[in-house]
Amino acid sequence: MGGIYTWSSRWFAPKGEFAKNLLEDNKIRKFLMPQLKNAGISKVEIERFFDKRTITVHVSRPGVAIGRGGTGVEQLKELLLKKLQIKDAGKLEIKFEEIKTPDLDAYLVAVGIADQLARRIPFRRVMNQSLDRIKRSGAKGARIALSGRLGGTEIARREVLKDGAIPLQTIRAEIDFAKVDAKVPKAGIIGIKVWIYKGES
Repeated sequence: MGGIYTWSSRWFAPKGEFAKNLLEDNKIRKFLMPQLKNAGISKVEIERFFDKRTITVHVSRPGVAIGRGGTGVEQLKELLLKKLQIKDAGKLEIKFEEIKTPDLDAYLVAVGIADQLARRIPFRRVMNQSLDRIKRSGAKGARIALSGRLGGTEIARREVLKDGAIPLQTIRAEIDFAKVDAKVPKAGIIGIKVWIYKGES
């Protein structure tokens, strides 16, 4: 993991419980990611202490996720309790953490590119604009790679746009990476990869 990153799921499982916990974590993420897409969800961190689950959701627009007077959180918690078949509401806690600079979050950048490609915006323009926004946000370097039937061509190809340094061999370097698939009308699936170099720790 290096000295920078941490696990997105943090818990210890007794013998025979690991697989059940892992599948539950997967179910939580699969449920929350599409549910909170409008709030700009980036990642979900899960901590367990005995049988209590604390879920920390990283979003760029926490106001959208929380809702008026916290109604959004309550609805989300109810749906999640039902999905996981948990009867005691005290065993589940949902917290939201704001992403201060969304343009330095590789997953949010990749999702933004996917949404624009789905709206048939020319891929080169999307790549250039995204790279400009990343650089303006203070990144030391960035790379965007698209692969598939770009521009609706018959033959699939790969286009890469890079600016600044991306030291992938250095453990000290803090690099955010994300991979997202975009469903584009008539062109099918286009793979998007984003690397953002934020500096050394």
